[in-house]
Amino acid sequence: MKKALLAVAVASTFMTGFVHAEDAKPDNEVSFNVGVASDYRYRGISQTRLDPALQGGADYTNNPTGFYAGTWLSSIKWTKDAGGGGDVEWDLYAGKRGEITKDVTYDVGVLSYVYPSNGLGNVAGLVNANTTEIYGQVGTGPFYAKYSSSVTNLFGNANSKNSGYLDLGANVELPEAYTLVLHAGRQMVKNNSAYSYTDWKVGVTKEFVGVAFTLAAIGTNANSSLYVTPAGKFTGKTSLVLTAVKTF
Repeated sequence: MKKALLAVAVASTFMTGFVHAEDAKPDNEVSFNVGVASDYRYRGISQTRLDPALQGGADYTNNPTGFYAGTWLSSIKWTKDAGGGGDVEWDLYAGKRGEITKDVTYDVGVLSYVYPSNGLGNVAGLVNANTTEIYGQVGTGPFYAKYSSSVTNLFGNANSKNSGYLDLGANVELPEAYTLVLHAGRQMVKNNSAYSYTDWKVGVTKEFVGVAFTLAAIGTNANSSLYVTPAGKFTGKTSLVLTAVKTF
């Protein structure tokens, strides 16, 4: 589940009628990323039984139109913990970014979470874990608001189509090239209200030797009897999570 992304803006420089080529964006950009996380948290809930995860992906952007598409993968354990199989999450997404006004941006798109061989459709009370959401986001300065709505059942919950997730946050630049990361979210699971919850995150990001490190405190008020590992550990508990991502 691809987490809410830290937007990076690169501006072209215009001086005396000339554009400095080294500052101008190419029409088409492709990037790749690889990373590791001490615990893969998505919307506050651990996807890896509170254990580390390996992650990576690729992104394409057409700068003149704002169109983008990409893919991202992570190791997971939650589908096995729910009684199914599989150990990989594969995300596929596409959308369009742009400006509404000079100071207000937008981002709309679709995101599919694919869990190969998850088998949850064969588990009593559950359905196939594969999930597709559409989303819309507006932002101004460091602040953003995003809403995602599922057009399928949500992560194995039966009769949960049209579930929603509200994401409010900010990425605030600090001295010495640090970034303060703030987030609050509300997951609403339709027809399964016991699984609805609120999550939050407070963290800081800093790049060292070309690698972006984020250390964040993450927590939820999810039902501790429902969001648990087979060993009974609460997967939404408040914890410090460290991630490291290299983009190239």
